[in-house]
Amino acid sequence: MDGWIRVPVGGESGRWDTRGSVRRVLFVVHNVTSATRLLDVLPLFRGDWRLQMLATCTGSSPFQAGVRELLADVGVPVLPWAQALRTPVDLAISASFGGELHALDGKLAVLSHGVGYNKTLARPGGPEARRPGGPEARRPGGPERSERSEARRPGAVGGPERSELSGGGADPVFGMSGEWLLVDGAPIADAMVLSHPEQVERLRAACPPAAHTAALAGDPCFDRLLAARSHRARFRRALGVRSGQRLVVLNSTWNPESLFGDGGGEDLLPSLLPRLTGELPADDFRLAAVLHPNIWLGHGPGQVRAWLDRARRGGLALLDPLEGWRQALLAADLVIGDHGSVTYYAAALGTPVILGAAPLNGLDPASPVADFVRTAPRLDPRRPLRRQLEAAITGHRPLPGPAELTTSVPGKSADLLRALFYDLIGIAEPDRPAVLDPLPLPPYEPPQRTAPLRVLTLLTREREVTIRRFAEPPHEPEEAMEDAVEDAMKDTAEGVIEEGSATQGGRAGRCGRGVEEAHTAVHEDTADREAVATADVIFRYGAADDPRLGPPESWGTEVLAQWPNCTLAAYISGPGVCTVRTRAGDALRLSAAPSATDPAAHASALLAALAAGTPLPDLIAHGLTVRTARTTHTVKVTDLRPPRRTPH
Repeated sequence: MDGWIRVPVGGESGRWDTRGSVRRVLFVVHNVTSATRLLDVLPLFRGDWRLQMLATCTGSSPFQAGVRELLADVGVPVLPWAQALRTPVDLAISASFGGELHALDGKLAVLSHGVGYNKTLARPGGPEARRPGGPEARRPGGPERSERSEARRPGAVGGPERSELSGGGADPVFGMSGEWLLVDGAPIADAMVLSHPEQVERLRAACPPAAHTAALAGDPCFDRLLAARSHRARFRRALGVRSGQRLVVLNSTWNPESLFGDGGGEDLLPSLLPRLTGELPADDFRLAAVLHPNIWLGHGPGQVRAWLDRARRGGLALLDPLEGWRQALLAADLVIGDHGSVTYYAAALGTPVILGAAPLNGLDPASPVADFVRTAPRLDPRRPLRRQLEAAITGHRPLPGPAELTTSVPGKSADLLRALFYDLIGIAEPDRPAVLDPLPLPPYEPPQRTAPLRVLTLLTREREVTIRRFAEPPHEPEEAMEDAVEDAMKDTAEGVIEEGSATQGGRAGRCGRGVEEAHTAVHEDTADREAVATADVIFRYGAADDPRLGPPESWGTEVLAQWPNCTLAAYISGPGVCTVRTRAGDALRLSAAPSATDPAAHASALLAALAAGTPLPDLIAHGLTVRTARTTHTVKVTDLRPPRRTPH
């Protein structure tokens, strides 16, 4: 009995507790992933003085990291699993299977911790030792390698045909088959919470003895997403998405065949990430990654950050797997995903989705997710990325399945679940409305690009600069500037740009409008010190009153003195503000709307305008116009030097 708690349950609890005439609700956690779904429904019990909430962990999942900390944050008493099995409760709620759930002393309700039940999975210790993704399958030349390779091949339909997966040797469907739902022929759960009649029909067909336990009660996770759709603009601002930018979210479930995995025949992500940051203009696209908690906690957050270090220096935001992923889905313009629930939720929201990994191995062929994987667009890693992503966004036509099959009762899960839970407990519901927690506003997380930036600029008309910035591009991104010239020519008066001057003449020197220029801009704290030494623009982000750096003007003077090759130093002190020092001795403030392009881009545009011969007094008098792919911003240029005294 080491570690058993004594209050508010246990043999002495009646002696030591303060409120003992309560009903007990036990949250059964398998891992952090399942715990997040339980946290979705925990608010349904708040404010009820008749209830005592408890938690326990079965210990059956291989992913135990983070569970102890998460339960400590929740703050309800945590019973060791052995004590939980010997403690009578009025209701136990689980969001997964595994462990001796049938041995719990009380009513049991089971929720899905994803979008229904779609995956096949052999029971631990069962005869199916070589299931997809197992160690044998991952050995080079293993029996399933060619099938996974086919699932990754551009244009493939996703791997083996449906008939191959539904054969007699297939693993049971997790959460739908008797192997998971029955003990000695009797259902484990008193209530199997399902979100759509489609799931009820599959349960009835797969496991008739458990069909009567089906309870159609919606999807609380998806309902929280639906309720927060009106806050999309706030979530975008929290992620540092600026006007005209497109947010691309990379999402991966766990297992070797996922987008993050290395068992799909082609280890895609290590080569895809530097291409995303190097091929997509930094001011046109914002990148974020949402990874399954089992990736984070299985391999370790430090290891995941180490794997993604180069991409993060190029501007990728690595989001919290528990708190930030739903807000990112609502903010996204495009999701690059796989066969996991988060990608399916994105499609259900109507967000454009393109699959970077599309395995059918391990999916119930009759499930909605399998149908989605078979029909969703694919990413072709052999083609240029930007045009694929833009085509996926502009040509998007939502697939009907995800929106229709995620839940049949959108917005109703709180009412339905609370009614079900209180009926199982055996007491009346509270007389107040049943509510779920609203999604919180995430912390402000602007991009932190410390990788060297290749900056292409074009003076398209007087005091107007078109700009494209790329983080460590694998080659000079000529194509992007050709598109910029075409866009600029559509919007610019005839004769200002000489056709072909930028696309055919290249970097023809600093001789005026229509000439393309290139320079390097580098964050002062980049790990590549050689890049700082050769940079044309050095910038950093910080508060204007940061005592460690001194006033922004003084910081700029120090940078120019330290790095003789630097032409311009820019200190970004706010979403739309930066202070600039030039080699010529000018001290300037550039200011624009907070939603405008990154002020570091404004500094590069100023350098291009001055290099092309634009007089600084004209810029101070009239401002500077900065064009990115889809927006145009006006930047005010203020001279910070004290006015010169006119001699009498």
